[in-house]
Amino acid sequence: MTDTASGGPPAVTAYRWRWIALLVVLAGEIMDMLDALVTTIASPAIRTDLGGTAATIQWLAAGYTLAMAIGLITGGRLGDLYGRKQMFVIGAAGFTVGSLLCGVAASPGMLIGARVLQGLFGAVMLPQGIGMIRRMFPPKEMGTAFGLFGPIMGLSSIGGPVLAGWLVDADLFGTGWRMIFLINLPLGLAAVIAGILFLPSGRSEEATRLDLLGAVLAAAGAALLVYPLVQGRELGWPAWTFAMIAGAVAVFGVFGWYQARRQRTGGDPLVTPSLFRKRGFTGGLVVGLVFFSGMTGFALTLSLYFQLGLGYSALKAGLSQIPWSIGMVVGFVAAQALERFGRHVIHAGTAVMAAGTVGVVVTLQIAGIGMTPWQLAPALIGTGLGMGLLMAPFFGIVISGVEPHETGSAGGTLTAIQQLGSSLGAAVLGTIFFGLLGSGVATAAGHDAPELKTRLAAVSVAAADQDRIASALRACGHDRASADADEAVPASCARLEQTVRTVRSSDPAAVQRIVGTAGKDAGAQGFSDAMTATLWVVVGMLGLTFVAAFLLPMHARPEDEEENAGADPVAASV
Repeated sequence: MTDTASGGPPAVTAYRWRWIALLVVLAGEIMDMLDALVTTIASPAIRTDLGGTAATIQWLAAGYTLAMAIGLITGGRLGDLYGRKQMFVIGAAGFTVGSLLCGVAASPGMLIGARVLQGLFGAVMLPQGIGMIRRMFPPKEMGTAFGLFGPIMGLSSIGGPVLAGWLVDADLFGTGWRMIFLINLPLGLAAVIAGILFLPSGRSEEATRLDLLGAVLAAAGAALLVYPLVQGRELGWPAWTFAMIAGAVAVFGVFGWYQARRQRTGGDPLVTPSLFRKRGFTGGLVVGLVFFSGMTGFALTLSLYFQLGLGYSALKAGLSQIPWSIGMVVGFVAAQALERFGRHVIHAGTAVMAAGTVGVVVTLQIAGIGMTPWQLAPALIGTGLGMGLLMAPFFGIVISGVEPHETGSAGGTLTAIQQLGSSLGAAVLGTIFFGLLGSGVATAAGHDAPELKTRLAAVSVAAADQDRIASALRACGHDRASADADEAVPASCARLEQTVRTVRSSDPAAVQRIVGTAGKDAGAQGFSDAMTATLWVVVGMLGLTFVAAFLLPMHARPEDEEENAGADPVAASV
């Protein structure tokens, strides 16, 4: 069976081992999907074990997706040049090694570095699958092959957080959170071995040289943008962080100029410049960047709120997100039935997701710090439903506005932008969340101070001591929530403990219980307030998504439906 250029028609002769090969491709998709989700559940346990700062939690998500975004720009081209089978096997092997390094990481820096390695090799592995499927299957089986992506991605989105929570709580063989990465080893080894045995060989006959300088410029611009957004808050926003952001804008400008120059001189650019003259494609980039930023930020802060704010176990936090995943799967299914409405489905999905997000805010306000997962389930179902409605038609509609010879570049660029959006979501919304947390806890402690003093007076604590304890509790709550590292006990908290131990009372043990309960309640309320403020930012981002979606074409071109069928699962797995 001869290979075709990327984007060409599938081979006429069906590949003998095509169904086994499809399972190999799906195994790679599952590994990526799970690892994109698991750290949002496991990050509190990881930080407790390895230490680090709030930025560590952000980098666990942002490092992976940023590396994925950078690598995807050239990942598909590597398959054209050197063979999709070879690149898939190399990517799966590297991803497995990265998972092993994550599982044995001894410091936050080592873990983040291993996550970046996972993302880079994942970007080599994932683009090869779609191209191989289009070569292996005859047209009459193509829909069935691509149709398996939806259920697999849906089950992964549901099972990923639950599996991560169960593995963390189960502490198998004393590994704790490390098992969320070590579980990739048998799956990755199986994918490598089966890939060698069953994937088809061959490479594109029309492959062109890599644009290495373009890749370096794109990577530099993305890194210059994301790094200061993650680290700036903890460093006090020094001048160089703003200089880096300005530098990112300049580097992306140079990247655009270089891509246009490369095309004029007969080279093959990473991104076809003519794409940016198409309103639908540029609108799709805006929609993808903003929407996936909001989605990732929502997922990260929700998981942190469940575990750090409400005190849920990792497993309970994972189970609490099942309604969201179920809503997403239902949204994907519903979008297929509503396909004829085209862009209106994206608008409807954005509106439904925004309404669901507002529903989460309302639930937080009504249920308070005693909120249960069942109370939050209706709003999460709505949020997931809107997300599924938006994501299902998105890729096909955006690609429909480009010319056939631009499809490969457009698909790779759009998917990379989605991953970059996910990285920015962890950076920007994580920074907003953690930035508001300290003041939120202090405000909640101040609000509850009269009740605290009343309860202290009931055990004969003097008024002056009541004021000292209330003031110390506010300071401790603020400093603990804003602390750069968990292992350092803020001085204000040490003073609070000393004050509680030394005050005169008819029941010293009751004083400790009263102050402990007040501190816990203030912490939960502070997390709730920070979560609420962050969610309003998400609602604003969805509003921008709604407006930007007017730039998209109304419908996907009918002749593109078969071609774009293989792209939708990739977009859905981001």
